[in-house]
Amino acid sequence: MILTFKVRHNQDFSEELKKAKRVADFAVKTKSRTSKDVKHIGLKSVISNQILKKYSSNKKIKSVKNVNLIVPNQGIKINKDLCEIRVPCLKLILNYQFQDFEKVNQIEVDEEFAFISVTIQEEPLKEVNSWIGVDLNTTGHVVVIADPISGKIEKLGKKAEHTHKKYKNIRKDLQKKGKYGKVKQIKDRESRVVRDLNHKMSREVVNVANDSNSGIKLEQLKNIRKTAKSSRSFRYSLHSWSFYQLNQMIEYKAKLLGIPVTYIDPRYTSQECSICGLIGNRNGKLFKCPHCGHVDHADVNAAFNIALRSDSIGRSIAERDVMEGSTDTPKMEMVLESESTIEPHAL
Repeated sequence: MILTFKVRHNQDFSEELKKAKRVADFAVKTKSRTSKDVKHIGLKSVISNQILKKYSSNKKIKSVKNVNLIVPNQGIKINKDLCEIRVPCLKLILNYQFQDFEKVNQIEVDEEFAFISVTIQEEPLKEVNSWIGVDLNTTGHVVVIADPISGKIEKLGKKAEHTHKKYKNIRKDLQKKGKYGKVKQIKDRESRVVRDLNHKMSREVVNVANDSNSGIKLEQLKNIRKTAKSSRSFRYSLHSWSFYQLNQMIEYKAKLLGIPVTYIDPRYTSQECSICGLIGNRNGKLFKCPHCGHVDHADVNAAFNIALRSDSIGRSIAERDVMEGSTDTPKMEMVLESESTIEPHAL
C-alpha cells in the first residue's frame, strides 16, 4: 500500500521552486526529457529529471503555475535508527513519526511541506464471521455504526452539518462584499476541518470493527448525487460533504489492519425493518414498522440493515484491487507536523 505523509520542513526553498517552475515551463514548451537541456537553470539534475518526466509526457498541460521539487527514491537516504529521512540534494533532514515502511518512493517539496510517499506492508486479510454496518448521512450524525452481534451502536460527526452551514454563511457574506480571496481561504479552511473529522470518524469505524473482529459493510453511494431526491438544504449538505473521501479513509485504515471492507446495494436500507425485513414507515429520523411494531432511530435501523445484508455489490475491496491489477489504495495524505502527533489530521 502506498501512503503519503505531509511533514512541515521549516526551510526556505523559494529559489529552488522558481528554478523548478522554469524547468517545468521548458518541459511543456519543448517536451524535452534531458536534464542537460536545462543545466543552465541551475537546478539539481536529480530533481530536473523528475520534473521533465512529469511535464513533458503530459500533452494536456499547456501551462504550469505551481511546481514542487520532486526527489526520487535514489536521491533519498533513510536512517531508521534516528527516524530521519535525508534529501542530500536539498540539504534537507525530515524527522518522521509514522509507522514502519518498506521504502520511500519519492518526496515532493513545496514552500511549506514535504510530501513523503512510502510503501507500507499490508496485513493479511482476516477471516471474519460477522460484519458491522456503517450508515452515512447528511443530516444529524454523519456516521452511524451498528454491530448486530453485540447490539452496539455508535453515532459520530454530529457537528458536521453545523460546520457546513457555518462556513456557507461566512462565504455568502464575503461574496456580497466582493472579498473573493477570503472566500477561497474559508473554503480551504472548511476542507481541512472536513478532512480532520473524516480522519477521526474513519479511525473509530475501523477500531470498532477491529475490536469486534468484524468486517465493514458500507452502502455503495457512487451515484447518490445524481439519483437522490431531496430538498435544497439537503442537496447542499449532500454535495458538500466528502463521502468519497470518508470511504477511502475507512478503506485504507482497514487495509492496514487486514479488515475486509465490502459495499452493499443502498436501496431500501432506510425503509426496511431490521427486525422483520418488511417495509416500514420512516418519518424524519423516526422509523416505525407496522408489521412487527419495531420502533427505532431511522439511521440506526439503516445501519443494522447494512450489516445484515448479504447482497454485496460486485467484489470485496481486496478482490477488486487484485482484479484491477492494483494492491494499493489511492494515496492518502496525512499531516505530520515536525515533532508532533502520529495521528493524521487536518490537511
